[in-house]
Amino acid sequence: MATNAAPETDQASYRNIWNLAWPQVVMMFFHFTIGFTDVWVAGQIDRGVQAAVGLISQSLFFFLVIAVAVANGSVAAISQSFGAGLRRRALRYIGLVLGIGLVCGAAIWVFGRLFKWQFLAILQVPDEILPVTGYFLDVFLLLLPCYYLMVVTNAVFRAQKLVLIPLASTAIAAGVNAFTDFGFGLGWFGLPNFGFKGVAWATFFSVTASTVFNVCMLHRYGLLKRDTFPPLRWARKALPYLVKVALPSGGMQLLWHLGYMVLFAITASLPFDNVNALAGMTAGMRVESLLFLPAFAFNMTGSILVGNSLGAGRKDEALRIALRLIGIACGSMTVVAVCMYPFIDPLSAFLAPEPAVARQAVNYLIYNLLSIPFTVASMTLGGIMMGAGATIYTFAVYSSATWLVRLPIAYTLGHWVWQDAEGVYLAMLISQVFQSTAMMYILLRRDWYRFSMIKRNNKGCKAAEECGPPPLEGAKTNVRTAV
Repeated sequence: MATNAAPETDQASYRNIWNLAWPQVVMMFFHFTIGFTDVWVAGQIDRGVQAAVGLISQSLFFFLVIAVAVANGSVAAISQSFGAGLRRRALRYIGLVLGIGLVCGAAIWVFGRLFKWQFLAILQVPDEILPVTGYFLDVFLLLLPCYYLMVVTNAVFRAQKLVLIPLASTAIAAGVNAFTDFGFGLGWFGLPNFGFKGVAWATFFSVTASTVFNVCMLHRYGLLKRDTFPPLRWARKALPYLVKVALPSGGMQLLWHLGYMVLFAITASLPFDNVNALAGMTAGMRVESLLFLPAFAFNMTGSILVGNSLGAGRKDEALRIALRLIGIACGSMTVVAVCMYPFIDPLSAFLAPEPAVARQAVNYLIYNLLSIPFTVASMTLGGIMMGAGATIYTFAVYSSATWLVRLPIAYTLGHWVWQDAEGVYLAMLISQVFQSTAMMYILLRRDWYRFSMIKRNNKGCKAAEECGPPPLEGAKTNVRTAV
């Protein structure tokens, strides 16, 4: 496992970017198949189950906010540490984030169980699908501690450029999910048909299998041992930087996914055709994710490479990586979106067998395919800011785009002007244009480099190897020693 930064010419090269990006693009494809399979199987049962899957899938992201925040903080801290050649500090951060993830997952599970019905009431779940939605929520809440561990461990591997391990982990999850979805959801392969309950437990089994694999890989790579978990004194002094990165990221994730839940609530309470709109939106999002999720691959690649470059003190290289990634991501995904456009009708019909639901899915996809260049650009820029530790910028822009642009326009158009779901879809397009423009301004005009650890850690040092951050290394002495 490499601990030193790559030469400058290697980090920003298209080959290096591609070597890190392609496994994560494939990984996102497996994520897509998981969501696609869930929605397709749910649609074969009935539209109420399909709508419930959409609501609870989006709600699951809300419950995973802290996991994603901790994962984002770990990518910044670990990638910058390895970029600076500080292996021991990186390993201690790994132990710290694993502990935080497991504890937080258990706490959120308890919280979710206590306020289950209040949460469903906030979602404005229609009465006809309330029992099914409640069952899905029960199973997903039970899964949270395991899910938290899976998210954090995948981030730990990515931060070290071990991107093939999260790829294998996601492939396992996709395979188990498909087998159990078709088997227990529809009764294929000679297995008992449990209907919507089988779909819910398919997610449970798939995430559990993925997490077990990740834990085994941690042990195999020597990352899960007694020395990995830092002493309390070190943890107290290491935590501030992790919190500095994770807190804005968590706040952004919270407001972002709350915004999506409000958007679902706006759709669910539309004056006309609300259940079809909700089911169509769910189906459309699964088709869109074929383009949307690869943007996460570029997001994660940006965080790794920018973190490594800034850890090694190479700001110019970090900017060069950022601009190249944006060009590659937007160009490639726009071409794919154009190629997909002629197939949105059959794709929607395949995923949503009921004609009224399929029509809603088509309308959703038309607006969101138009937004692909803006969506991909803003997501890639979010990863770049994550690697630099500048998540405060992502928090400000994403939150503003959701709460000051998307939701007010969606409610106004959906409930008062057009009184249907098309107003919601147009609001999503407008907000993505605003979001990508603001993030690009920050990249080019603001000093986002200053949020990286290495600037503070190595002040007064001749080289990164000579010292680490005063609060982390040298906790037992007054001398700054290399770690």
